Amino acid sequence: MNKLQDKLHKGEFVITAEVESPKGPDFGDELEKIKKLRGYVDAVNICDNPMANLRMSPIALSHIIHEQLGIDTIFHLTCRDRNLLGLQSELLGAWALGITNILTLTGDDPKRGDNPSSTGVYDCDSIGLAKIACSLNNGFDISGNELNAKTGFLIGGVLNPLNPDIDLEIDKMKRKIDAGVAFFQTQPVYDVDAYRRFIDKVGNLGVKIIMGIMPLKSYKMAVHFNEKVPGVKIPENILSQLKADPTCGVKIAVEIATKARDFADGIHVMPLGRLSAVIEIARELGRGGR
Repeated sequence: MNKLQDKLHKGEFVITAEVESPKGPDFGDELEKIKKLRGYVDAVNICDNPMANLRMSPIALSHIIHEQLGIDTIFHLTCRDRNLLGLQSELLGAWALGITNILTLTGDDPKRGDNPSSTGVYDCDSIGLAKIACSLNNGFDISGNELNAKTGFLIGGVLNPLNPDIDLEIDKMKRKIDAGVAFFQTQPVYDVDAYRRFIDKVGNLGVKIIMGIMPLKSYKMAVHFNEKVPGVKIPENILSQLKADPTCGVKIAVEIATKARDFADGIHVMPLGRLSAVIEIARELGRGGR
């Protein structure tokens, strides 16, 4: 049973969190950290070589977490590292291992990462990957050949609700939905009012949108986001709070999460390795661990 899918279908407010995968085959330390999230989150996201930096396979780690900790997972899959044949093979293997939630991504340029001599494949983009997963759900590979059984992935996509070109973002969102995406996790949101306006403009498209939250570590980090990260705008009142108290990032994240509960389908916390921040935010929203 897919607990995350069931909760989203019932309209329950969900909490997901991004966790780190190890750079190497030893997963013990990371597993102990993730274990502390039981009862606080509905699923954890496992990145696929994030920022083009080498990490353990997200499918393998997702299986380990699900089997050993009983926590639902959302594994990321990028088009960067695999051709069309490899993407389909990975998906079939993930389904056989009981991993049912996927986030479809195009992937960062390998030249940005720690193995810059690697070659990006990009046989398709994230929309094409969603179509592949949807085709497997219907019992066929991307070439139309019938499989011996259907998969049943809950297919996710990413969304930037504060893209300056809102119409372009909504158009891309609709194309992802047409490709089979059933839920979205957004980029970090700091302006809740602007996010609410985006949601109102989108209307009811029959999908769930989980709002991204990234607790800021410092005033310097906030300024960097405003200057260098497209689509992320941190309001002046938050900048002022961080300038006065550089440690208040989690407190601000709690305030954002509390406001979002009134209209969002859930929150996705990107804690930058600080899983204690996930727990603090979840507790403020009434979650308890186990």
